[in-house]
Amino acid sequence: MKDFSKFEEKIGVQFENKDLLVQAFVHRSYLNEHPDFRLGHNERLEFLGDAVIELVVTEYLYKRYENPEGELTNWRASLVNANTLSAIASEDLGMDEYLYLSRGEAKDSGSKARQYILANAIEALIGSIYLDRGWEVVSAFIERFVLSKLDHILEHKLYVDPKSRFQEAAQETAGVTPNYKVLSEVGPDHAKEFEVGVFLGSELVATGKGSSKQDAQIEAARKALETKGW
Repeated sequence: MKDFSKFEEKIGVQFENKDLLVQAFVHRSYLNEHPDFRLGHNERLEFLGDAVIELVVTEYLYKRYENPEGELTNWRASLVNANTLSAIASEDLGMDEYLYLSRGEAKDSGSKARQYILANAIEALIGSIYLDRGWEVVSAFIERFVLSKLDHILEHKLYVDPKSRFQEAAQETAGVTPNYKVLSEVGPDHAKEFEVGVFLGSELVATGKGSSKQDAQIEAARKALETKGW
C-alpha cells in the first residue's frame, strides 16, 4: 500500500478512514491485474464526488455573483470540466504518483485517457473527503483548489468554448476566420478517432484528436490558442 501521509499534508486533510483516501486512487484496470486487492475501484466515489463538487461550486457562484443563470452555468462548466480538474489533480496535487493503474494504463501518461483518469480521481477524492470529514471540510478543499481558478478563467474568458475564442482572436488579430479540416480517421465505425487541423489561410496552426469531429476541432482550437499565445 502506498504512503499517503505527504499527500494528506499537501491537501490539508487528515483522513480518519485511510481506506477511503486510498480507494479514490484505484482505477478499475488495476483490479483486473490485482483481483485480490482489498479495496474496490473508485467509480462509486467519483459518482458521489461529481455531485458534491457541482453543488459546492453552484452555491459559491450563486451567493457571490448576480450574473444570469446562463453565464453562471458556463463558469461552473469551466471549473468542473476534465481539462481543469485533471490539471489540478496533476499539477497542483501531484495525484499521478499515487494512482493505482494497470501496467498498460501506467505507461499511457500524457494521453487523453490519463486526463480523464485524473479528472475522475479528483472527483473520487472529493467524494472520499465528503464521506470522511463532511461538508465543511470538502467545501474548504474545493474552494482552495478548484474555485481558486475562477479569477483566471474569467480574466482569460476560458468559459467561452475554444473554437469561439480562437475565431474571435484570429479575426481580431489576423483578420482571418479559421477553418478546420479532417486530416485522418482511424478505427472502426463505433470507435473512430479523428485528427483535425485548424488553419488560418494556408497555415496549419495546430491539430487535435477526438472521438468525434467536434471534439477534435475543440482540441485543435485549444492548442491553437496556446500556439499563438492568444
